[in-house]
Amino acid sequence: MAQTEKKGGLLRKSSASKKPLKEKVVLMYDEIFTTEDPSKCNPRFWEELFLMKVNLEYLEGKLEALDGEELMKIKDNINCLFQHCIQALGEEHPIRVVNALQTLCALIRGVHQKNKSTSGFDIINMLVGFDKAELCMKNLMESLDSLLCAEGSESLKSLCLKLLLCLVTVTDNISQNTILEYVMINSIFEAILQILSSPLSRREHGYDAVVLLALLVNYRKYESVNPYIVKLSIVDDEATLNGMGLVIAQALSEYNRQYKDKEEEHQSGFFSALTNMVGSMFIADADEKISVQTNEAILLALYEAVHLNRNFITVLAQSHPEMGLMTTPASPIPTTPVTPLGTTPPSSDVISSAELPLDADVQTSNLLITFLKYSSIVMQDTKDEHRLHSGKLCLIILTCIAEDQYANAFLHDDNMNFRVNLHRMPMRHRKKAADKNLPCRPLVCAVLDLMVEFIVTHMMKEFPMDLYVRCIQIVHKLLCYQKKCRVRLHYTWRELWSALINLLKFLMSNETVLLAKHNIFTLALMVVNLFNMFITYGDTFLPTPSSYDELYYEIIRMHQNFDNLYSMVLRLSTNAGQWKEPASKVTHALVNIRAIINHFNPKIESYAAVNHISQLSEDQVLEVVRSNYDTLTLKLQDGLDQYERYSEQHKEAAFFKELVRSISINVRKNLAFNTLSQELLLKEFSTIS
Repeated sequence: MAQTEKKGGLLRKSSASKKPLKEKVVLMYDEIFTTEDPSKCNPRFWEELFLMKVNLEYLEGKLEALDGEELMKIKDNINCLFQHCIQALGEEHPIRVVNALQTLCALIRGVHQKNKSTSGFDIINMLVGFDKAELCMKNLMESLDSLLCAEGSESLKSLCLKLLLCLVTVTDNISQNTILEYVMINSIFEAILQILSSPLSRREHGYDAVVLLALLVNYRKYESVNPYIVKLSIVDDEATLNGMGLVIAQALSEYNRQYKDKEEEHQSGFFSALTNMVGSMFIADADEKISVQTNEAILLALYEAVHLNRNFITVLAQSHPEMGLMTTPASPIPTTPVTPLGTTPPSSDVISSAELPLDADVQTSNLLITFLKYSSIVMQDTKDEHRLHSGKLCLIILTCIAEDQYANAFLHDDNMNFRVNLHRMPMRHRKKAADKNLPCRPLVCAVLDLMVEFIVTHMMKEFPMDLYVRCIQIVHKLLCYQKKCRVRLHYTWRELWSALINLLKFLMSNETVLLAKHNIFTLALMVVNLFNMFITYGDTFLPTPSSYDELYYEIIRMHQNFDNLYSMVLRLSTNAGQWKEPASKVTHALVNIRAIINHFNPKIESYAAVNHISQLSEDQVLEVVRSNYDTLTLKLQDGLDQYERYSEQHKEAAFFKELVRSISINVRKNLAFNTLSQELLLKEFSTIS
């Protein structure tokens, strides 16, 4: 018997020379693509169509092959197909529902491809017709809502979410997608929450639900009242918020795991052996090869939750076992086909307090720790545009956290100590820190470590000024909380002071190059004011009196950098140029630092001369400092503990618009044919008579 092959909707016998036969569903599609009503000759046409297995490729290809005029000629049939799809969603027969959902996906994508340059209005007209749009879209959204909330098939729910993602991302700029007006009017917000609050649904569909919600929240968010923003901001159900946190934590944890695996694989290879022999000559080049696709979609979801919903802040600190230490079940878990990270959900939801009780021997973690580890990876390399966007969004999220009173309370809580293993960029002049030596500390220490790490590792020609400004602002906001609440944090403050002084040194060394692109005085002023904050209020929040002494020691020890900075800003503030005003602000801000240097340096020189010592030890300098505090005069500077609160609409709208566009394109691209595969669906419904 001759072998039968199938390709592009055609059936043919390989040994025969006869004209290939078309699948019945393809023949039926061909009837739709004529100007005649296909149900004229066959009254059961639509009923039969939804019993046929959908040929997505053929249907989309057929739509794309038509030009605008040809498409307009068959508009009535396209409208009819769209309406019958919506009717089929109400059928009891699951196969009809599945086929209707997949046909809708093909229709929406096919018509979009044809109408790329046109507005959402044209797509609505082509799909459903203006006159019936409101009723049809209402029926569609109600059917999808019912399917998502029903106890039925998980595969159907998955397809519903895929269809909604398809609908939302039909245009690159989602705010130009007029179809979404109907998704705003006929809200599916409660259905999304239901998925996130149920462990089973969350495990299967949590990722798609969270990404869908993040996109819907960004529809015309600055132009009109978006009901999804309003509703998300007032959610207070613990199970729902925790569910959302679990989905985000799992996706970020999966990224961290993939990066760690690649890093270990890289270090165990031949190149690692070579670098061990010849030193760390090529370590930077080697590290560049470690690359895992970033996940802006899930990061956007975390941002919207933190920014919009104050109740979500509690989820950040919700303890659960360290994900990397969890063992996977022996039995395989059915998953969707694998596509790059950042586009599909992780295979399982490992964190559920009911399923995974905390073990005293297992290191506990939480969403904030997972996020900090993720941030430490993506912020290493900001040369790549996606990583730059991810790094910026990580810092924006940390800015929101650093401004929140409750978040600060648990960040600084001495009873909530964690060992946070941040990723550190390989550098020639420092050894890799051993993970086991990490102490357990309040979470704010990990945030400060991350900021110090960024400051130290990004002093380069392509200077990421915007990220540095955000980084210094986060440190400032944390210090403001410590000063206000008199929190004495046991932290290695010297590392921060040293990083800040080296940053000033870098700005001065590269003055000409940097001034051509940036106003470096804004950043210099922020750094100087951090020192002013320590000088003026340090006695209220530094852990011990000796810590305050060490601050003075560092300023005196590195006085040459402050002297050079003063010379530079004085030179520019006395010249009539564009930098006159910003430079003069730095000049005034340096008054107390210069007072400290000018007060103590002569005392130290005098001490050395009297005691015939050529070079004083640290203890000897500290002794001079402690003995001469009472004769030091400092000026009180106003506003050091004040800051401008984060505002998305006024300052970040352009960034988020571009970010959401990028996510929309990525989501649409990865809703590939294989993710809509019918094989699993047909297996699930194979028992249906």
